[in-house]
Amino acid sequence: MRSIKQPGAAIAERIQWVEARGRAFGFTLQAGLPLLEAARRGFAAEGFSGGVVNFRHGALGPFAYVMPALSKTGENAAFYSDTYRPGGVTRTKLGSMTLGTRDGAPFFHCHGLWTEAGGKASGGHMLPDETVVAEPFEVEAFGLDGAMFTAEPDPETNFKLFGPVAAARTGARATSRAFALRLRPNQDFAGCLEDFCRAHGVARAKIHGGVGSTIGARFTHGGVTEPFATELAVTAGLIAPGPSGALEAALDVALVDYTGGLAEGRLVRGDNPVLMTMELVLEALD
Repeated sequence: MRSIKQPGAAIAERIQWVEARGRAFGFTLQAGLPLLEAARRGFAAEGFSGGVVNFRHGALGPFAYVMPALSKTGENAAFYSDTYRPGGVTRTKLGSMTLGTRDGAPFFHCHGLWTEAGGKASGGHMLPDETVVAEPFEVEAFGLDGAMFTAEPDPETNFKLFGPVAAARTGARATSRAFALRLRPNQDFAGCLEDFCRAHGVARAKIHGGVGSTIGARFTHGGVTEPFATELAVTAGLIAPGPSGALEAALDVALVDYTGGLAEGRLVRGDNPVLMTMELVLEALD
């Protein structure tokens, strides 16, 4: 399997996880608010401090983002591009967000694909402090009670990355068993989710959210993304018994690579290792 050497030593625990309770719900992002504040208000209205989001068509402006890029210093295996600030209203095609905390304040990690006002199709990593909701749009959310994604220094990748930590219960109405996960580098995305579910007695699980990166990508439709640095959003995911009875992860994703190439499809099981991180929520269905 493909692998990329990280600047720091591999941490023994390859999946960082916290079991919690949670609930799926929808809400509308309010126009005129920073995307971070609009998302925070949506979760707070349901009694949650954080969780994950998936969305389709939306409108953002002002808008700022970065794309994956090669590292110029060697201090990281890959890095970010300069900041892009397209004018006008950018129309999102899809996106996934993790809403948590960084340095004690609300923060998000959000990847997506979109079309800029001039017609350019692009994608990448949205910047929380420079992105504003231009028009109201609907999102699907999953709130967490008992866990929170918090940005902490990660010596393996030399980045400050979101990972789940235990959090005080908020009393929010939570109806499902859920696991907040962060997958560490150089392990197959599908395989480690399948192993995790087996180890924790989860027979079927739905993925909510899903923000991270893979080392290129191999798709079941035959498509291949060769450039190794990507920014990826999970658009749908299910772990369930396959034809043989063994658990299989069906992972539909969208990504942009460091050359600006865009790709969408279902990932091949066993051939899509994590590059830097992958954070998501697993909801146990039975």
